[in-house]
Amino acid sequence: MKKFFAVFVAVVFIGILFAQNSPEERKFVQSLSHVLENGTVDDALALFEKIPAGLESDVDMLSLKASLLLSAEKVAEAEKIAADLLAREPKNIDVLGLNAMVAKQKGNNVKKQQFLKQILAVEPYNADANIELASEQALKRNYRNARDYYKKALISEPYNEEALFGHGKMSYYLEKDDDAKDSFNKLLELNPENPQALSYLAKFEAEARQYRKAIDYVNRAIKSDPKNADHYFDLGTYSRYMGKYADAEKYWKKAIELDPDYFLGYAYLAGLYDEKNNRDEAYKYYKKVIEKNPKYYYAYESIGMFAWDKGNWAEARQAFMEARKANPENISYALMVVASWEKDKKHQEARKYAESVMKGMDRNSTEYQIIRMFHDLAGDSTVTNKVQNEQNRTKRGKFTYYLGLYWEIKGNDSLSYKYYGEVANMEGASFFEARLAQWKTEGRKE
Repeated sequence: MKKFFAVFVAVVFIGILFAQNSPEERKFVQSLSHVLENGTVDDALALFEKIPAGLESDVDMLSLKASLLLSAEKVAEAEKIAADLLAREPKNIDVLGLNAMVAKQKGNNVKKQQFLKQILAVEPYNADANIELASEQALKRNYRNARDYYKKALISEPYNEEALFGHGKMSYYLEKDDDAKDSFNKLLELNPENPQALSYLAKFEAEARQYRKAIDYVNRAIKSDPKNADHYFDLGTYSRYMGKYADAEKYWKKAIELDPDYFLGYAYLAGLYDEKNNRDEAYKYYKKVIEKNPKYYYAYESIGMFAWDKGNWAEARQAFMEARKANPENISYALMVVASWEKDKKHQEARKYAESVMKGMDRNSTEYQIIRMFHDLAGDSTVTNKVQNEQNRTKRGKFTYYLGLYWEIKGNDSLSYKYYGEVANMEGASFFEARLAQWKTEGRKE
């Protein structure tokens, strides 16, 4: 119902133009129009204190005043006007819409729904009511229902920009690409620099790997909407796909500047630095991710890995504990926690944690045997045989790393680096232990 003010102003002016109003009333409406265009809500409300007597009971004027009161968050005053108008004109679409707005601002969804249904009973394709219902469904991720409501709105107002964008966005989510593009292109016909339409058309170009075209669309969007961080997120992403890492870095830093509390910009930069093996910067930005969003558990593994590389055993331990909360079945996190206690020379804490992990595990599994090996600081021959016979390449690589870590803790550098070297030389290994092994062995002379 974003058009509420505009609708009322239009209605009022039509009435003034075609009715026999006094010069005083005409002057008031002209002053009100000027303030609505150039002033503030408070300025407009102040004008109503001098409203001519002939307009005091005008339904459209009172509706406009109530909507202004809602904008000023004076809900009780707006509600009184809306209720009085409803008693006078219970079937007036605009009055029903006003009451729906009041109910929405009060958080009374039941009443809001009642008023919207009354509007649709009279006008099934009423744009404002259908858009409001569509927005509700979109928030609930009921994209198909939302799209249907937007389609109904477009029947009565085919050039309604809010409905066109909503229909395009829902179609995009539902992978109805032709319908989405059609809606976004219609938006651009109405407003060639509509940033929302440009942003989504950029996404289509990027999905087709037409990154230059995608970037052109986003740059146009930025001209209309220069303070929207999302555009810079997109620019960074498309630049990265083109291999322009410096540009990606620049755009993501701009996104952070515009929206410093949103964690995703830090996550993008952390990933970029990680990919470029800039470990210090990656480490710093992964920690910023958690600072902004402690629930973003994907970052904890990386923090643990970088903290481990720096010998920050306590920080690594805490990070791997958090990672394990999100993925308790991943034995790697538990092993890293146990090893971090050992690195801190706290063998009893390591044993206690290992015991908590071993409860309920299959005692014949390699995972159990490795945990047991760290618990006892013995039994390596049994584990070594199991690891060597492991058929799964990824598992064998991960387990081999822990053989190297075990011998590092035991103080046998020769055996430790033997196993680390095996893992570091694995081609295409994507598990984090492989990176730790690579960092451990880099620059080492045999």
